[in-house]
Amino acid sequence: MSKRWYVVHAYSGFEKHVMRSLKERVKMYGMEDRFGEILVPTEEVVEVRDGKRRKSERKFYPGYVLVEMEMDDATWHLVNETPRVMGFIGGTKEKPAPITQREADAILRRVKDGTDKPRPKTMFEPGQSVRVIDGPFADFNGVVEEVNYDKSRLQVSVLIFGRATPVELEFSQVEKE
Repeated sequence: MSKRWYVVHAYSGFEKHVMRSLKERVKMYGMEDRFGEILVPTEEVVEVRDGKRRKSERKFYPGYVLVEMEMDDATWHLVNETPRVMGFIGGTKEKPAPITQREADAILRRVKDGTDKPRPKTMFEPGQSVRVIDGPFADFNGVVEEVNYDKSRLQVSVLIFGRATPVELEFSQVEKE
């Protein structure tokens, strides 16, 4: 049999714990040949806290763990009897359905891209209203005109003395309204 990707529903907040438990159980029961990768799909995000840039992880699908495995009775029981696992997603309770290879590739690509280039925690869009919280324009409101994710900067149109003035600000200097 060939290995396919399955989605396992875990208690929210315990995804990494379930991943570690599954890896230990696979090793303990000697089923390494029937299992491939076991992972929690995450990406790195950059946020600014207390004036410092910090990297943190964000889960794409909170509460879910991806498992590459051959599906049979023994592997099904091994996964389902793992603590904090609620079951498989898709198909029936007794016969879960794997996700398509295209879906799996898209998730794996997103995980790889997320570690290569971290994304900002807060996403902005042109036309969105923001409030300036830092710098010479603090307490002004404005509208986002351009977003540059590479440099973490925004072009914001701020009303100064009744005139719209374009101002370039960092993500950390504004908050969404």
